[in-house]
This record gives sequence, structure tokens and C-alpha cells, in this order.
Amino acid sequence: MKLSTRAKYGLKALIDLGLYSEKEAVSLQSIAGRQNISVSYLEQLMALLKKAGLVKSVRGAAGGYFLGRPVEEISVGDILRVLEGGLEAASCPGTEGDGGCQGSDLCVAKLVWKRINDSITDAVDTLMLSELIEESRRIHEK
Repeated sequence: MKLSTRAKYGLKALIDLGLYSEKEAVSLQSIAGRQNISVSYLEQLMALLKKAGLVKSVRGAAGGYFLGRPVEEISVGDILRVLEGGLEAASCPGTEGDGGCQGSDLCVAKLVWKRINDSITDAVDTLMLSELIEESRRIHEK
């Protein structure tokens, strides 16, 4: 599975937001400067994340963005699904159970694809944004 730039930058932006939005909303310009991402690209990402409820925005002079839920409740999987759509590394009609594959009853390769997809889902759904923010704090303290 190869993640797009949208997913990579979106995750970086949310980590940044988690680090800096505890007391006040964070401007896109400040995120863009720290993360080396264009403001116009961040606007697109934030629109998707806002629609999904992962971020909220405040208008005005002190406006900007902050997280829409506590960091302990946002998984990496939540973020990637918004920005990437599905997370399947391998699609196989035999794993869907809707009769989309004629040889599904005899095919054991579908077990490989299912295990890969399940492993990815488990990895991203159990890794929380709070863990990444804490790790980022540790790295920056050194």
C-alpha cells in the first residue's frame, strides 16, 4: 500500500495541530511554515478533515483550526480513511463474500489478501493521534 501525499501531509498537519492548538486556534500559515506544505494544499486537506469532523475552524482575527475531537479518540485510520478513501492494499472479490469471484471457493490466495488488509486496518486503527503527538514532543525535546 502506498499512501498519497494527501495522506502524508494531512497526518503531519493534524500532528502539528495537536501540538499547537491546545490553547488557541492555529492558522494554516503557521502549520504550512512548520511543515513545509503550501497553504492552498492545506486548505484542501482541512476542508476534507473538517467535513469529517476531525477538525473545526474559527473565523476572525484570532481564527484558525483546532481538532474536532480529543486526540485520544482520533486514530490514524480515521485520518487516512478521510484522505485516502479505503485502506485496502489488495482488492480481491473473493474476500467480499458477494459471489463476485467464480473460483473463490477453491482459492486460498484470498487468505493472503485478507490477512494483509486486516493487518493494515488493525495497525492504523490502534495507533492514536495522541501517541504521535507525544512522540513528536519527545523528539523535539531532545
